[in-house]
Amino acid sequence: MEFANRSHNDFSLHHVELSSLNDFMENNETNSTAGERNSLGCVQIRIPQELFLTLGLISLVENILVVLAIIKNRNLHSPMYYFICCLAVSDMLVSVSNVVETIVMLLNDHGLLYLHPRMLLHLDNVIDVMICSSVVSSLSFLCTIAADRYITIFYALRYHSIMTTQRAVTIIVVVWLASITSSILFILYHTDDAVIVCLVTFFCTTLVFNAVLYLHMFFLAHVHSRRIVAFHKSRRQSTSMKGAITLTILLGVFIICWGPFFLHLILILTCPNSPFCNCFFRNFNLFLILIICNSLIDPLIYAYRSLELRKTLQELVLCSWCTCA
Repeated sequence: MEFANRSHNDFSLHHVELSSLNDFMENNETNSTAGERNSLGCVQIRIPQELFLTLGLISLVENILVVLAIIKNRNLHSPMYYFICCLAVSDMLVSVSNVVETIVMLLNDHGLLYLHPRMLLHLDNVIDVMICSSVVSSLSFLCTIAADRYITIFYALRYHSIMTTQRAVTIIVVVWLASITSSILFILYHTDDAVIVCLVTFFCTTLVFNAVLYLHMFFLAHVHSRRIVAFHKSRRQSTSMKGAITLTILLGVFIICWGPFFLHLILILTCPNSPFCNCFFRNFNLFLILIICNSLIDPLIYAYRSLELRKTLQELVLCSWCTCA
């Protein structure tokens, strides 16, 4: 059931939910050191478990602060920030699953923990659901935020009647239910290549959806702004465009960090036995690090692009520091 193997002995946990790669890697796994070349000339880089743990803990703390800041500051109680809060929760799923997996691996490697195979299987399934829910919900909320910015720019006068708080909450509930349900189904049918096809198709579809909205927003926003004469409306237009630019940055970072992972899925389907694909598969840990880095970078983007959120985060950090002192 495992999709990737981060351990160098018989114990392994996994981050995603398909079996094709695991079978391939079990037949080709080596104990190479960092930067060592195998017989095919492939470089396999080993990444210390401590690095996974450190990055996971940092990203977890960052995203918890973002969620607390949005909850604390009433000025951030708007649909867009509700969606950003959910995006932070999605990143937290990656961080939590990574931290739990790495701690279990380290304890096992040092002989401090033994898990019964059935318990290990259950833990694997839980981690799978968390990771899959994270990627599906992240893509969904990126699309939701894009649609929210689109409505803000092109339907400014009707925005508050279109995107009400109740409607935003309904969207959030539907996205999470769909993400969790689809993740469980992916786990149940993990041996079917259709699962990989569904994930890749969903990834590509969301990218196309966002690209269409962005092109329309950025190319026609200037024309639309001419129709807005009042100063306060122009200021709202500028704020909406700033939100759209922030989302563009978030989407770009997401593509960079998750792109190799989805390329990995595509190669599983297209060339599982190719020497080139073999080399690509051997460095799966690098793609996991990129995924964790996405969870770590997103809060920095929120803080950099939003003065209100940045001030609230500073207050939370200072309060925590004073309490600890």
